[in-house]
Amino acid sequence: MSTDGLVRIGRIGRPHGLRGGITIVPEVELDRLSPGTVVSSDDGREFVIAASSRYRDRGAVVQFVGIDSREAAEALRGTSISMPAFARPPLGGGEYWAEDLIGITAVAPDGAVLGTITAVDTGVGQDRLVVTTPGGTEVLVPFVGAFVGDPEQGRIEIRDPGGLF
Repeated sequence: MSTDGLVRIGRIGRPHGLRGGITIVPEVELDRLSPGTVVSSDDGREFVIAASSRYRDRGAVVQFVGIDSREAAEALRGTSISMPAFARPPLGGGEYWAEDLIGITAVAPDGAVLGTITAVDTGVGQDRLVVTTPGGTEVLVPFVGAFVGDPEQGRIEIRDPGGLF
């Protein structure tokens, strides 16, 4: 999450159809892209979602108000989009926004620093934390209760089953 209260949700991909549909390459779960949602581009433009549907495994196709041609959609390709953090739907117990985990220190049960969470790789079966070690190596850790504790106070405990670190 950025300091201006916006959460980056993805970037605009290729046009979809002839009437301004746009694919979104997600960085977070896209269940929050509902009609009426306002998203912002990095250059400050705002777009209102008129319609949204799932696309393939993780993506979405959206229609923005006022973007009604393939050419207008193509002009937005590659644009990063964000939304206000407060607009996120509420979470249930034990759920976390992936973007809120970025920057948390990963520690072993004995308190030794393993690295920093630099990304969350969301998958169909399970999510994985990307932990960058102090030496710069990226380690993928399954984000399951058997290996990962609840984040607290800027730290998250990771129980290595052997061979990850």
